[in-house]
Amino acid sequence: MNPRTARACFAGWLALLTGIYYAWPATHLYSWAAIGLSGVAAIVLGVRVHRPAQRLPWYLIAAALLFFVSGDTIYYAQVTLGLDAPFPGPADVLYVLVYPLLAGGLVLFVRARSGDRNRAALLDALVPTVSLGLLSWVYLIAPYTRDTELSLAEKAVSVAYPLGDVLALAILLRVLTSPGGKPAAVRLLSLSIVGVLVSDVMYGLARLGNGWAVGGPVDLGWIVLYGAAGLAALHPSMTWLTRDATAGDAPPTVGGRRLALLTLAALIAPGVLLAEHLAGEVVDAPVIAAGSAVLVLLVMARVGGLLEEQRRAHHRERALRRATAALAGAATGDDVRAAVRTAIATIMPPGEAYTLVTGEPVPLGDASTMELGVSLVPADPAVAGFPYVLQAAMVVPGPPPARAVVRLSAPAATLRAVRPAVQALFAQVGLVVERIALAGEISRRDGEAYFRTLIQSASDVILIVGDEDEIRYASPSAGPVLGRPDLTGSPLIRLVADTHHDELAALLVRARAGNRDGTDLTVVCADRRLLQVECIARDLRDDPTVRGLVLTVRDVTERRRLENDLAHQAFHDGLTGLANRALFRDRLEQAFAAAVSAGTELGVLFVDLDDFKEVNDTLGHAVGDQLLVAVARRIAQAIGPRDTAARMGGDEFAVLVAEASDAHAAEGVAARIVAALGSPVEVSDGLGGSHVVSGAASVGLATGRDADSPTELLRHADLALYLAKGAGKATWQRYRSDLDTAMVERLALRTALHEAVEDRQFVLKYQPIVELPSGTVTGVEALIRWQHPERGLLGPYHFIELAEESGAIVGIGAWVLREALRQFAEWHAGAPAAPLRYVSVNVSARQFRQPGFVDQVREALADTGAAPEWLLLEITESLVLRDVEQVWADLEELRALGVRIAIDDFGTGYSSLSYLRQIPVDVLKIDKSFIDDILAGTQQRALVDAIVTLARHLELAVVAEGIEHEEQRVVLAAMGCPYGQGYLFAEPLWPAEITAGARPGVPA
Repeated sequence: MNPRTARACFAGWLALLTGIYYAWPATHLYSWAAIGLSGVAAIVLGVRVHRPAQRLPWYLIAAALLFFVSGDTIYYAQVTLGLDAPFPGPADVLYVLVYPLLAGGLVLFVRARSGDRNRAALLDALVPTVSLGLLSWVYLIAPYTRDTELSLAEKAVSVAYPLGDVLALAILLRVLTSPGGKPAAVRLLSLSIVGVLVSDVMYGLARLGNGWAVGGPVDLGWIVLYGAAGLAALHPSMTWLTRDATAGDAPPTVGGRRLALLTLAALIAPGVLLAEHLAGEVVDAPVIAAGSAVLVLLVMARVGGLLEEQRRAHHRERALRRATAALAGAATGDDVRAAVRTAIATIMPPGEAYTLVTGEPVPLGDASTMELGVSLVPADPAVAGFPYVLQAAMVVPGPPPARAVVRLSAPAATLRAVRPAVQALFAQVGLVVERIALAGEISRRDGEAYFRTLIQSASDVILIVGDEDEIRYASPSAGPVLGRPDLTGSPLIRLVADTHHDELAALLVRARAGNRDGTDLTVVCADRRLLQVECIARDLRDDPTVRGLVLTVRDVTERRRLENDLAHQAFHDGLTGLANRALFRDRLEQAFAAAVSAGTELGVLFVDLDDFKEVNDTLGHAVGDQLLVAVARRIAQAIGPRDTAARMGGDEFAVLVAEASDAHAAEGVAARIVAALGSPVEVSDGLGGSHVVSGAASVGLATGRDADSPTELLRHADLALYLAKGAGKATWQRYRSDLDTAMVERLALRTALHEAVEDRQFVLKYQPIVELPSGTVTGVEALIRWQHPERGLLGPYHFIELAEESGAIVGIGAWVLREALRQFAEWHAGAPAAPLRYVSVNVSARQFRQPGFVDQVREALADTGAAPEWLLLEITESLVLRDVEQVWADLEELRALGVRIAIDDFGTGYSSLSYLRQIPVDVLKIDKSFIDDILAGTQQRALVDAIVTLARHLELAVVAEGIEHEEQRVVLAAMGCPYGQGYLFAEPLWPAEITAGARPGVPA
């Protein structure tokens, strides 16, 4: 029998019994017992059929009905048998027990539904309960308490009935104020409680008026109790009352009807007070006042709860807005999960303990389905920490999309409170996931279009090759690169030159073995051109979109040609085309090892051009470069076909004479090179003119038998070159073991030179410059000497060349300038009227070209207190003929200061006399080589006379250097040369030997 039929049968049966009860009063005992027991049986049957989660509440209600009908049956039996029914009697005991049983069942329903206390629902239930309790007190309970004819037991039982009704009413209202819809079973159960309450109230009023009679309309309320309770138990929705509703309950809300009922209940107390006032006597004022106070407190507590809930809702709303803003910036699945964690932390009430677990994403299959939304489900407290969790599933974007479950554990009330906010959050999560997925799809499609365009426009040829080495696809670039747009279907091997078939086969084997590498191949174009290509293979046979080997073919013909050119440039000199230092060293090491192994001779020659610096300084670097090219060509022609010529840098060359039978072979090569370079070289100046310059060079020779390593062999050749330079140049010299000692001494002297600058080991001597006609000392030339701690006083020829090479000349020159000015200022302070007018200081070209030289002179004058006209700076001809604009500008600036400029050793350089008209100088110093032959050679005398005459017309002073004989002085004076210096007048003197008025030959 289905539940609906059972309910219909029960309703019909109950209607029949009710008809019998009212139609045949004599059957009251039996018909009433049948009605009550039918209700009890219906409840028991409903429990057995529907199997609710908790059966005890229903059994308690069934017990309450059983006690009720048992009490009625006892009462009717006493009446039927004509016995007195005592009050209170056994029936009253059963009646009173009905209310605790009924209340117990309803309380269990509340606990089963709510799981914990629902403060708002309890307050909503207490307000009408207190109001109706007040009515019950005033109209039902108070009359009994004031009745003096009733005994204490009678009063207690009489009061127990309305109190039980109030208790049942309170719990019923608690059931009804629970949030959520009310199914039929709840409505029927509520109807049964209302029926018994109505009948009890009418019964109490009737007894107060002595108008009670069995079988009247009051009994209908109790019949409703039995019938509605039985129908409620038989209805399938009866399980709702004991089902855990915490998963679906929402926070209680105050609707319009509930608010109206609460308002009406709150007005009962003042209504009762008004009724008693209108009746003429206010009897229950204290009770009414107490009830009103309780109602006010309940209402204020409810309002406080609403305000607190509103505050929490506002907090959740703000947190939800912030969480939504954070989600808006999410771009990946990790971003979404991080934003969800942050949002949950914001949504949860401050200080509330909770646990948030984000499960690992599980990929979704094509046919996978998942239930989205937020649900409150039971959990294991030992695992989650709380009995309930708020569970939500979300889709994590990505390739492929995945499902992730988020579990939020917290107290059930907190979970129910934040559930709407969490639902709204995950609704936003769904939108964000859809946005990310859409953006990813758009990006994927754009990427596909982008890469499709790249493939079609790429210069590389992309081939897909099947298992039979047949081309299944060729990118459009195959046409312009290979001239073969129709490669599809053709064997790959036909594309590659015969010489590279093996390399191609090996590449394919490695690719199918999982190795991703490449190799260089030669392919044959459609027009039979050969291209050198770089081919890289990848195995994509497992990729369903490819299913083959992918070959990327790139034309590297020009790149390989460029690499070869760069490799040649890396090992050859860019100017001369000879091997460079790196290639020469590599070949030397190989030849040295071969010579040691074979017992043959090996020779190394170092070639250095003589006076190449003068060519660069006077004619410029362009002419110097042409000279180097010509020298390289002559060296290459002078050596054998198996020998190696290299340019080591600057004007230095090297020759490797390999596999020589003996040392004489290398000596023959050295002699041929010296002879070949001895002839002058004609080079163009790039302006239509030409110059004949000397390409003479010195050669140093060393053989492998003199050395134990290639490095030592090179060093020996360098020492031999040093010996050749010292032997007069334009010659060759062979290495000798004693050269090591000389070189060691040279290196030691070079090292000591730097220490000498720091330790101030230099001193100055001064050679007088006199007026030739009178012999008056008008100036002095400062000459440097080195007070060596071991070798004594050294002249400049011992160290000036080394100072120029190492750069120490700059520091030395600066010291000489300051010391000479200081000494001259001291002399002048001692004899300010003396004819000694200036000090002459030599300046090297390297020192003059240092940035800031003019400022250095200016600072030296200021620091020593010397006047600019006291200083004469001596420079070389080569300085003023190189970097003309800058040098001349500096000279003009020095002359503007008052410093005079002299050209030292005039006539020994490559300059033209026409330059004298333009060069900003004041003094010419004729070199000693002209003075030595002035007495014996008429041509030399005429040349000196011409220089003196030209200088006089150009208003330049002339100083003749190296005068050693009186006859030379007389001749020079007769020519009109105003000044001179030399040993005839005085050797270089110490400062203490110089006085302002010293006469020649008479030092102070």
